[in-house]
Order: sequence, then structure tokens, then C-alpha cells
Amino acid sequence: MIAYLLLILTPLFWAGNHVAAKGVADVADPLLMAFLRWGLAFLILLPFWLPKAIRQWPIIKAHFPLLFWLSLTSVGCFNTFIYLGVETTTATNTTLMHAIIPVLILLLNRLFFREFVGGLQWLGIAASLMGVLVLITQGELQRVASLQLNLGDLWILAAIVTWALYSITLKFKPKELEPFTFFGLSVLIGLLVIFPFALFEQGGFVVPNLETPVWAVVVYIAIFPSILSYSFWNRGVAQLGASTAGLFIYLIPVFGTLLSILVLNETMHAFHLVGIALIVLGIWLAVVRRVISSIRKSRTRTVN
Repeated sequence: MIAYLLLILTPLFWAGNHVAAKGVADVADPLLMAFLRWGLAFLILLPFWLPKAIRQWPIIKAHFPLLFWLSLTSVGCFNTFIYLGVETTTATNTTLMHAIIPVLILLLNRLFFREFVGGLQWLGIAASLMGVLVLITQGELQRVASLQLNLGDLWILAAIVTWALYSITLKFKPKELEPFTFFGLSVLIGLLVIFPFALFEQGGFVVPNLETPVWAVVVYIAIFPSILSYSFWNRGVAQLGASTAGLFIYLIPVFGTLLSILVLNETMHAFHLVGIALIVLGIWLAVVRRVISSIRKSRTRTVN
């Protein structure tokens, strides 16, 4: 029961990250927010992480190019692009478009690793992509032809692509590298990647002059969507399995939409409902239907 609760809290915290970032987008620069988030998270992790990193340094050194890539696409790019995106798009769109991640992973696995994709899965990919188009064009698909797309939505799509690339290459992470060591290393490398861009954004070395509510957001996103969500997710996967835990990612759009309406007073439009319906249909056809079938078969074999 505890594992289910933790897996419910995880997407709630992730959705809260998008809403919180949107809430301070007008008063805090996006690259600075990304740097402060991961900087504070790393300071909290450092005393526990450093001894493990020293012990596992030979593994890190042997696989550094791969680990750098994984850190770049996850900590370095993903949330940074999210913070850039929420400046000009809604938190609702940000969280809703996250629902396409499993379908995009399926598509990229097919393109790069030739994994089999059936007819229903292709139909699911098409439906989810159409749902995202409905969201980013606000129901006016003719915007695609005239390239009148929201820049913020394009940043969110870029973030989603980088996370999908991270996910399909995560399988190559050395198994002997402890998860906590890998997470701390990803945060450190991501910080080093973000730092020069944040420095350029601020015009040099300056002490951030942020109001108290913004610092409160920094503390929240450093602890809850970063450290706690990672820990909760790992425990949930360990107890329930990746297939079952993966289904909880679809709570991000639900929590994100509700939080956007309650906290930011954003409005739900008809095109949101159409986009959600198409994305959910695509997910069901491409991912969830197959996962549930696999779980049922596994249970049947266990009983027999």
C-alpha cells in the first residue's frame, strides 16, 4: 500500500514542479531557476553522495561518455527546457504534453533499435501526436502550415524529446553503478552544463535578487520534484515493478491540470479536452493495452 502512495505522490510533485515554475516565470529567469534547483539539490545530496562516488570512481571513469550523455539529456536539458517553455505557454499544456512521453519512447526505440511496433501501436502513436498538435495549436491545426506555433510549446516538445532520448539510452547505464551514485553524478554534470548559460543569462557573476516566494519555490523544486520524487519512484519500481509503476506517469497531466486551475487560475478549453482524449487513446493503443496484457499473462503463469 505504501508503494502505491509513493507512486501517486511522485507525479504530484512532478506536476507541482511545472506549476511552480510557471508561477514564478515572470519574476525569475528560467536558466537561473534550473541552476538554483539542482544546485540546492546537490548540496543536500553531497555529504551522502561523495563517499559513494569516490568508491565507484573507476566505474564512472570507464563509462564517462555515456554517463555524460545521460546527465546532459536528463538534468542538463529536460527541466531547463521546461523552465524556458513555461515562460510563454501554460502549465496546463506543459503537463498535458508529458503524456506523449511513453509513446515517443516507443517510436524512438523503433527508429534506433528496430524494436517491433504493431499496427495498433502505430495507430496509438498517430493519435497521440494528433493530440499534441491540437494542444500546441490550440485547436487551430492550420497554424502548422503557417508555422504560427507557440515558442513555449516548442520548448516543451524539445524537453519531451530529450527525456525520451534519455529513457531509450538509459538501458546502457552500467549495472554495477549504484542508482544513488548515478543520480548525484547526473545532478553534478547537469549543473556544470547549465552554469555557463545561466551565467550568460545573468550577465556575469551576480547574487540573485529574488523575492521570498521565489526562494520558497526553489526549495520546493529542489526537494520534492528532485530528491523525494527520485527516491519514491525507485522504491515503487522496486516493490511493484517497472511496468506497473510506469502507469503512474499518466497522473502528471491530471495533477498538472488540476493544480493549474486551482493555483494559477488557468482555464480549461475545449481543445484541451480534445487533446487529452486523443493522447489517452494513443497511450491506450500504443502502451497501456500492451502493458496490462503482459501483467495479466504474468499473473496467469504465476497462478498456474
